[in-house]
Amino acid sequence: MIKNLILDFGDIFINLDKLATPKAMAKFGYTETTSKLEKLFNDYEKGIVTSKAFLETTGKMFPKATEEDLVDAWNAILLDFPDYRLAFLEELAKQKNYRLFLLSNTNDIHIKFVKSTMGIEKFGRFKNAFEVFYLSYEMKMRKPDAEIFEYVLSQNNLIPDETLFVDDTKENTDTAASLGIQVWNLQVGKEDIIQLKERL
Repeated sequence: MIKNLILDFGDIFINLDKLATPKAMAKFGYTETTSKLEKLFNDYEKGIVTSKAFLETTGKMFPKATEEDLVDAWNAILLDFPDYRLAFLEELAKQKNYRLFLLSNTNDIHIKFVKSTMGIEKFGRFKNAFEVFYLSYEMKMRKPDAEIFEYVLSQNNLIPDETLFVDDTKENTDTAASLGIQVWNLQVGKEDIIQLKERL
């Protein structure tokens, strides 16, 4: 029986356009995500690199872009957070049938943008629906590394097979499944988090 829900943020609650950032950066010379860029992105999501250092490093790589250009392009991935999903989550939290945890790979710039676009009140309602609100850059860990799942399980005394993890990235759900966690690799555009009860 599922007693615990660990839920992703991007493309589970907030809609994303994962091609928007590379498209926005193309005008400044971006062509592909090199291994150096990928390491920088991952380190930034782990909070190993500060926002200042992240923008300085990307600024050197793309000298035609201003800092504002870089921030705007970085945030272009983030779209809307539909009200019906927040209402669904709040109803789920109110019923108290499951322990709810958020587990998101994110970073300081994105969270600041989400707070400003959602508004503090709505963001607060979202955050307060969860028992714990886990953000990778605050944890110094990121998905799909097993350590982040093991940490959430141990910190909250969760039994893996009593726990369902929902994420749109198969690499992340594969790691969780390897640890005995039940998973739903949500197919964006075909499925929606409000169909959760069909999975329980």
